[in-house]
Amino acid sequence: MIECVPNFSEGRDEQKIRAIVEAIAGAGVLLLGWESDVDHNRSVVTFAGDPHAVLEGAVRGAGRAAELIDLTAHQGVHPRVGAADVIPFVPLEGSTMEECVALANRAGEEIWRRFRVPVYFYEAAAKIPGRQRLENVRRPGFDGRPPDLGDSRAHATAGASIVGARGFLIAFNVDLATTDLETAKAIARKIRESSGGFPFVKAIGRYLPSRGCAQVAINFTNFAETPLERVYQAIAAAAPVRSCQLVGFIPRRAFEMAPDFFRRAENFNDSRIIETRIDALKSPK
Repeated sequence: MIECVPNFSEGRDEQKIRAIVEAIAGAGVLLLGWESDVDHNRSVVTFAGDPHAVLEGAVRGAGRAAELIDLTAHQGVHPRVGAADVIPFVPLEGSTMEECVALANRAGEEIWRRFRVPVYFYEAAAKIPGRQRLENVRRPGFDGRPPDLGDSRAHATAGASIVGARGFLIAFNVDLATTDLETAKAIARKIRESSGGFPFVKAIGRYLPSRGCAQVAINFTNFAETPLERVYQAIAAAAPVRSCQLVGFIPRRAFEMAPDFFRRAENFNDSRIIETRIDALKSPK
C-alpha cells in the first residue's frame, strides 16, 4: 500500500476542491481525507491504495487541478509553483521507497503527456543534484534549470508540478496570540534546521487575515529524529500560543512517541492516525 498527499493551490472555492477530490476518488483509492485553508489558499488531499490506483488518482487529480485553477490569479500566503503544486508518494505497509520513486516517475510522465504541465522531481525521486529539497525547486525562477519533464518551465495557467517520493512528513501549524508577522518569522528562523535550529524541521512564519493572527507553519521531515515537544516549547517560550492544528495524518509510531504533542492540536482525534483511518475504511460497514 502506498500513500499520496498532493497539495493543490485552491483553498477557497469548495466546488473546485470537491471536483478535484472526486477525480482522485474515481480512481478507486482509499480516500483518507482532505482539508483546506483559506489563508494559505491550499488544499491537502490524502489517499492510499495499491500502486496502480494511487498513480491514476494522483494523475487525475493533477489534471482536474490544471483545468480548474488559474495560478495567475492565485493569492495565498503559502509558497506555490503549480495548480497541483506538490505530489509526494509515501511507502506504507509492504511497499518500499524504490517503488515510490518509480511511481513518481510514471506519474510525472503521465502529467506531462496528458496535460502538458511541466514536472520537477524532488526528494528521493530527484534526478538533478540540488533538487532533493523542495524549497530549492520552489525558489523564484525554479532553480534556473529546465524541468525534468516538459519543454518550458511552467504551464501558462497551471504552473508546474513537483513530484517526488519521501518518507512520512508531519505538517503542524501553530497560531500565535499576536498579529506580529515578524515574531512568527523570527520563531521560524529559530526552530528550522536550515537556520541552525532543530534537526529535520522546516518552518515559515505567516500572517493569517481570516484568523487575525500570525502563524508558524512547520514540516517535520523525520519525526523519529526530532524532539517534537522541545520544538513546541521553544515556540511557546518565544510567544504566546493561541491554538495548534495538525494537517493530514500521522503514523501510529509518531503518536506513541509524543502523544501530548499531538493532542495539543485542536483538530486531533484517533482518526488522524493513518493506520486507524485505513483500518476503518477497509472494515465492512
